[in-house]
Amino acid sequence: MKSILGIGNALTDILAILPDDEILKKYKLPVGSMQHVDAETGNKIWEDLRDRGIKYVAGGSAANTISAAAIFGMKSGFIGKVGKDDIGSLFKSDQVQDGISSMLLRGKAPSGRSIVVINKNTSERTFATYLGAALELDSEDLDPDNFNGYDILHLEGYLVQNQRLFRRAVEIGKSKGMTISVDLASYNVVESNLAFLNDIVDNYVDIVFANENEAEAFTGKEPVAALYDIASKCKVAVVKLGKDGSFVRSEGKTYRIEPFKTNAIDATGAGDMYAAGFLYAYSEDMPLDVCGRVGSLISSKVVEVIGSKIDIPRWKEAKSRIRQMMNIPE
Repeated sequence: MKSILGIGNALTDILAILPDDEILKKYKLPVGSMQHVDAETGNKIWEDLRDRGIKYVAGGSAANTISAAAIFGMKSGFIGKVGKDDIGSLFKSDQVQDGISSMLLRGKAPSGRSIVVINKNTSERTFATYLGAALELDSEDLDPDNFNGYDILHLEGYLVQNQRLFRRAVEIGKSKGMTISVDLASYNVVESNLAFLNDIVDNYVDIVFANENEAEAFTGKEPVAALYDIASKCKVAVVKLGKDGSFVRSEGKTYRIEPFKTNAIDATGAGDMYAAGFLYAYSEDMPLDVCGRVGSLISSKVVEVIGSKIDIPRWKEAKSRIRQMMNIPE
């Protein structure tokens, strides 16, 4: 089995399920977006939510993917930066518990956190993210030796807030002969960094994951046309359509991945889990349609729970079904 190294924003998710979008309007947060906020605004939103019932879960896009990859059994590592505080300690202990080689650096600012407001009726997620110490991760922090022993490098698109860091990461990965995977992360992040992302995908990236909004922001096209466009730039393109499944395209072939039936209550982490399942199957040299089905299955499990952590019973069921898909003996 191949190994995977992730680099991303080390964030703790603060989850709040609300019946409407009132608080989003109050803080001018576009529905379904990921907005960066300063410490003062982040603290105000946090205080506003405290009496409404909130949940703390170690998160971050790439970290979620790496966590699931580790649970699948892949040798997994993660590079990020946290502050010297309880939230940073929670993040590290969560990674260690999952079996990740956690290469966390300590920053001067408080640990990053992502307030995730989930609409109870639509399951739509809106993020207000204070990056804190995560923002202090820089290109000089990347030691090429820490990439040794890993086959796949997985990066979250949110890291393009520091283009030098992102470019340095893919340069090291490419020099080590790693398969480079990128999740585009958010449509507004793509829109703000379009030229840079096109250059990176053209020259370094092997696998691109995007949902339909991110794919449109990246290409200016509808999902299927966007899939073809992205696939012309890299080895494997994946466009996710939520409850309508996903498409995978590589080497002139397109695969339609049907969704699995699920009782969705929170879409947090669905894309991250899809990437984990896909990359796990890909690391085992499975056909791309199987990779897509594994990604789809595990993402269908995370939307049944609040937050990005799948419970043990769902993991056991998913692993059993995935072994059948991949013809792995029980």
